[in-house]
Amino acid sequence: MHVTGDREVCVGAGQCVLAAPDVFDQDEEEGLVVVLQEYPGEARHEAVEEAADTCPSGAVRIG
Repeated sequence: MHVTGDREVCVGAGQCVLAAPDVFDQDEEEGLVVVLQEYPGEARHEAVEEAADTCPSGAVRIG
C-alpha cells in the first residue's frame, strides 16, 4: 500500500490524523496533510483506508 496526501486539495479537516495518527499529521502553518509513512505496514491498512474514506476533500489517496 502506497499512501499520498494531496496538499493542493486538502482542506485541513484532520480526519486522516484522527483515523491514523502514526501515518498522517498536519503541518503547523496551514494545517494541511503531511504523510509520515508512505508505505505503512499491513497492520495500519484498515486505519489508512478509513482515513481515505473520511477525508472530505479526497486528498488522501491509496495506491
